[in-house]
Amino acid sequence: MVDVTAKDATRRTAVATGLLRTRADVVELIATGGLPKGDALATARVAGILAAKRTSDLIPLCHQLALTGVEVEFSIGATDVTIIATVRTTDRTGVEMEALTAVSVAALTLYDMLKAVDPAATIDGIAVLRKDGGKTGTWQPS
Repeated sequence: MVDVTAKDATRRTAVATGLLRTRADVVELIATGGLPKGDALATARVAGILAAKRTSDLIPLCHQLALTGVEVEFSIGATDVTIIATVRTTDRTGVEMEALTAVSVAALTLYDMLKAVDPAATIDGIAVLRKDGGKTGTWQPS
């Protein structure tokens, strides 16, 4: 594990995204809470938040961080659901892994809740959209 003792604690934010693709009728069930397992968006939101908090338990050599904020939001498309996680801390290392973990687990939770009606649903496009803070300042993909 990288020793970050000498680094200053600074405000850090990371935003990550992912996409769950499914059929239009399933998106409607997700949006209206009509899936057999219940409210998929609320369940996936909580799962993503909990996952961000447990990232260091899941990813080897990842530092345990005191997160100051985690938001998991959804954007409903015609045949997809976009997941966006924003994670914040004031610490010595970034929160990209926490944001990616939040998105990944939220997407897996959505899949778990809809697999009975669409086992062919897919998850893709998981990526960091932006990170702020630390030595490198702001980073976004070009």
